[in-house]
Amino acid sequence: MKTLFILISLVFAASVHAQQKDMSFFITSAGPGKGADLGGLKGADAHCQALAKAAGAGNRQWHAYLSTDKVNARDRIGKGPWKNAKGEEIAKSVDDLHANSRISKQTGLDEKGQPVNGRGDSPNRHDILTGSTPEGRAIADKDLTCGNWTKSGEGSAMVGHHDRMGLRDDDASKSWNSSHPSRGCSQDALRSSGGDGLFYCFAAK
Repeated sequence: MKTLFILISLVFAASVHAQQKDMSFFITSAGPGKGADLGGLKGADAHCQALAKAAGAGNRQWHAYLSTDKVNARDRIGKGPWKNAKGEEIAKSVDDLHANSRISKQTGLDEKGQPVNGRGDSPNRHDILTGSTPEGRAIADKDLTCGNWTKSGEGSAMVGHHDRMGLRDDDASKSWNSSHPSRGCSQDALRSSGGDGLFYCFAAK
């Protein structure tokens, strides 16, 4: 019986590892720890790559889903399709992602295949940094990227709700990428409204 249990455990572990190797989307299990100061797009991409590598999916080129004043998040993530660590499809293409995203509390997993806390959990971590409009583009005439992801003090960043839940029953509260501005750029400020400096990572190639 013990031998059978070990064999089942090994088969399950191998299956999970294979799925993670084919993973092309995840939410970071943790941010760099400096609030919205991610070291710019370069630092955010490196963080995605490091987490993916640790999960066995470092064979792909990973980019953070983040806009800046001159860059659209939607233009950084490749063409799709994208799947989470369990092999569930998030979107078929960039247009599908922004018109019919399947990101939710159940499918918005981290790189380890674990769910990310949402509204109703303690602590709530559903505010995901994006700096983007619902269409995945840069927000004109206003800095909602915490200085292009270099500030950890005053400022603000647009966030989305990966669990598609908020204080109201409206489109913004249900948006995975453009729900509301954060209260600040520090780790404490992000946590105060239900975040933790997390962001989306997509396999661009």
